Amino acid sequence: MIETHGIGLDRERWRILVWMCVLISANQLGFGAIVPVVPLFAQQYGVSQSAIGLTIAVYGLSRFLVNVPAGRLADAQGRRSTLALGGLITVFGTVLCAIAPSYTLFLIARFIAGAGAALVLTGGQIVLADISGNRNRGRVMAIYQGVFLVTVGAGAFPGGWLAENVGLAAPFWISAALAGVVTLLAWYFVPETRGLQHRSTEGQKVAVQPALALSSRAQLRLVMAAPGFVLISLVGFATVAARTGALFNVIPLLADNRLGLGADQIGIGLGVVSLVGLLLVYPSGAMVDRFGRKAVIVPSTIISSVALLMFGFATSFESYLLASIVWSAASGVSGASPAAYAADIAPPGMAASAMGMFRAISDSGYVVGPLLLGALADSTSSVTALVAIAAAMLVIGVIFAFAAPESLHREPKPG
Repeated sequence: MIETHGIGLDRERWRILVWMCVLISANQLGFGAIVPVVPLFAQQYGVSQSAIGLTIAVYGLSRFLVNVPAGRLADAQGRRSTLALGGLITVFGTVLCAIAPSYTLFLIARFIAGAGAALVLTGGQIVLADISGNRNRGRVMAIYQGVFLVTVGAGAFPGGWLAENVGLAAPFWISAALAGVVTLLAWYFVPETRGLQHRSTEGQKVAVQPALALSSRAQLRLVMAAPGFVLISLVGFATVAARTGALFNVIPLLADNRLGLGADQIGIGLGVVSLVGLLLVYPSGAMVDRFGRKAVIVPSTIISSVALLMFGFATSFESYLLASIVWSAASGVSGASPAAYAADIAPPGMAASAMGMFRAISDSGYVVGPLLLGALADSTSSVTALVAIAAAMLVIGVIFAFAAPESLHREPKPG
């Protein structure tokens, strides 16, 4: 394979990566546009705070349930079809959100939109696994992740402006239009990559067991039995649970109630998370390709647990900001390394199943994190909730360090 652009991709694979970055830009701009609006829109129905929170959790539940079928669909019908179908379902679910006359219908619409998101996000990671190899997967996924972070953050401002000046439904209409763009990009511009994963770096076919010859249950058994797969999935679960349950739920309330910080100060801390994470995402990809996946995953997981403790014991805006910087550095360094690890250890011909299962276990933290940490904060305290999730991340990080194998295949030194 003739390598171009310094990351070990030939022209065909580089073109696919570019189109995938364009596609995920449209998808995440639409997602980012409605992030600040969903709670406000749900509030219109006169429901409780827990019911408002359910509109967020149900989106994560849908992603959790659809991720594994999305991987199977990508193998059966192709990556391109999976991405396009995800865009169409997102259009339908988001339009239904905009016109929902009741809370119940809004909740159903959020579930539908989450299913579309699962197809797009899982399909996207499968494409990345197809076009990359063991020695450049970190950098390939880091480029994609960087675009992902930029656009989801960029979408929040126009979404908030539209909600304030046009109406709360406006961001949903824009998001639906962008989901339509995703569908068109997937169908007309993103090449099918299902066959690329079966080629070696020299472009030769490699012997693999056809994934479709096995039942879904048989595939999942093989994926779960891969050394390190359960452990990396636990890392993904803990990270998502900490982000959605602690960073998006417990910590803002703690900063408001205990530290007396204003919304602008809380927002500055969360903004730092996005900015620092973006700056570190590509260096992280280069590090995992050079030094190994574990050399990045283990320290970042442990440092994330330290950052959660720093949030819990912060006494001022300055200490809150410091905790935000430590968290963002840890999450930025982690980058796409867990997904790269999961793709590395997938059984031959089962990258789609592996990425679907990895995303499903990780996305379960989207549901469990906010509900469990919220309940723990209500029954004890916010600090106790943060200490609990910090301890869980620390234990998982240490177990991964000692029990998981390294997935980067190093070149043998010349004799």
